[in-house]
Amino acid sequence: MIFYCALFCYIWCAVSAISTDIHLDFIHHNQSDLIKFLNEVNEAYPDLTQVYSIGKSGRGRNLWAIAIAGNVNANITLRPHVKYVGNMHGNEVVGRELLLHLVKYYVSEYSTNSTIQQFLNTTVVHILPTMNPDGYAVSTINCDSIRGRNNKNNVDLNRNFPNINNGVEPPLLPIQPETRLIMNWLSQYPFVLSANLHGGALVANYPFDHYNYDGAKSEYEAMCPDDDTFVFLASTYASSHSTMYIGAKCDGYRFKNGITNGADWYAVKGGMQDYNYLAHGVFELTLEIGCCKYPPASKLEDFWISNKNAMINFLMEVHRGVKGLILDKSDNSSIVGANLSIMGRESVPFKSLQNGEYYRLLMPGTSYVLKVSAKGYRPTQHIFSVVEGKVTRLDVHLEAESNSTKIFSEEIQDSSSYQITCISYLPLLVTCSVIAML
Repeated sequence: MIFYCALFCYIWCAVSAISTDIHLDFIHHNQSDLIKFLNEVNEAYPDLTQVYSIGKSGRGRNLWAIAIAGNVNANITLRPHVKYVGNMHGNEVVGRELLLHLVKYYVSEYSTNSTIQQFLNTTVVHILPTMNPDGYAVSTINCDSIRGRNNKNNVDLNRNFPNINNGVEPPLLPIQPETRLIMNWLSQYPFVLSANLHGGALVANYPFDHYNYDGAKSEYEAMCPDDDTFVFLASTYASSHSTMYIGAKCDGYRFKNGITNGADWYAVKGGMQDYNYLAHGVFELTLEIGCCKYPPASKLEDFWISNKNAMINFLMEVHRGVKGLILDKSDNSSIVGANLSIMGRESVPFKSLQNGEYYRLLMPGTSYVLKVSAKGYRPTQHIFSVVEGKVTRLDVHLEAESNSTKIFSEEIQDSSSYQITCISYLPLLVTCSVIAML
């Protein structure tokens, strides 16, 4: 009898967990509604979600975020973090609502959808539904109005980040509280892939948003070193969207295949996506997800249907390219802050993060070269390949300069006919391992 009672309880608990339903209507949710929903999700799925504030807006409203992952509170090395940011412009509200529905989708599907479960077990998703709650509070239902676009101090937050394109120029206006919170947030997590959701057009926009010189209006694209990867990421979103890939018009603009280089559309100085990429190595897109900025609630479900697959598929692309650990050869300790770059793409370097981990999104190819240097260590470089559908694991062990006794160099010739100098040591002082991982 005890056995059957225990079995019944186990089955009941399992069924209850699977059938947990979080109710979310297709309506416009104010700040109180938003907080209430996130807390309800966290209470229903405490092992899957974590709700936190990244700080307060100019008017003292919390910018609430939710992290979603299997065993969300565990710090798992080489588990990448991704993020969505909505409502940067307070009057562009569709992204805010879609992100709430994405939260509901992830937690509801986790126990029954093997694809979503695998993704959330290997990835931490952070969702910030609103970056500009103060602007949202004064916005009204209107497709074209700019009321509420800016923050409390009437500053456009997407023109307020340091303009690293021009050698870390200060922003046009003093850094705002909301901008500073995003900058701090980027330093706290190993974000790899990201998008911020806007409204007023229908296109997936990718870096660079601005040239390396002054100019309000651009006529040609400003290609970044990872242009091939960014075009792929933008195309992934656009082709997964119900109509974006067609190049639908909004106010006369039509974008081929539903994507655009930012500067080729119009130059943005101090934008958030360029800052993500240049300051922290985060591959971020700016997604314009509809012509109407603040539509009536009756239209929100249509927006969700159009964007749902695109939002899900885009984040899954974090599992491509190369990742690994930068370690001290003598004791296997982590080296944080090592300088890394991919040969041919050195103009946008990146660094090793917490636990010595690093990530770089890349398209399939052979003879990529990772260059690594750190203060007090001998620089090194390693050739690796990237295969579609997998992440290449490349761990690098650095030798302290004080331990080096003999140095020699050798030339490496790859299939592209360019030459590099690969510094090695005798005895073998720098080791690496390359592992193909799912």
